[in-house]
Amino acid sequence: MTVLAHEIMTPTIKAVPHHWTMDRLARFLTDNEITGSPVTDDNGDIIGIATLKDITEFRWNAARSGDQPKLTEEEQEEARRLRMVIFEEMGKVPVEVRDIMTPIVLSVDEDTPVRDIANIMMREHLHRIFVTRDSKITGIITTYDMLKLVSDQELSRRCAEND
Repeated sequence: MTVLAHEIMTPTIKAVPHHWTMDRLARFLTDNEITGSPVTDDNGDIIGIATLKDITEFRWNAARSGDQPKLTEEEQEEARRLRMVIFEEMGKVPVEVRDIMTPIVLSVDEDTPVRDIANIMMREHLHRIFVTRDSKITGIITTYDMLKLVSDQELSRRCAEND
């Protein structure tokens, strides 16, 4: 018997509103010991996903210096100084979750076989994917949930039987 999405999904989803600041998102993810969360609009509909990686990439891109081989040493120093001034000023304006989230939401139906889900997650380099029933999100499957297939003997046996 094939193992299906609804059997391994996490049915509770901790979503964040799009207007939260990036710092509030970081605190939320840390407090809940998760690495990503769906983002909702004002109507509560999921419009994207925001992760610790999104936060890190935003901060890294804002702070990195880049290569400027055509500048003199003095010009490079001035460029670094200007970037720091700009970065400090940007820090005064709160960055919202909608500014850093990934707006693409991939999902699978509750009755999707886990092998298909694993293939999608590997192909798309995903750590999480939403689970739906009748176009409504009912859960989430993370890489942690996929480990249940290895750690749970019954689930492992069922997966092996379908090979």
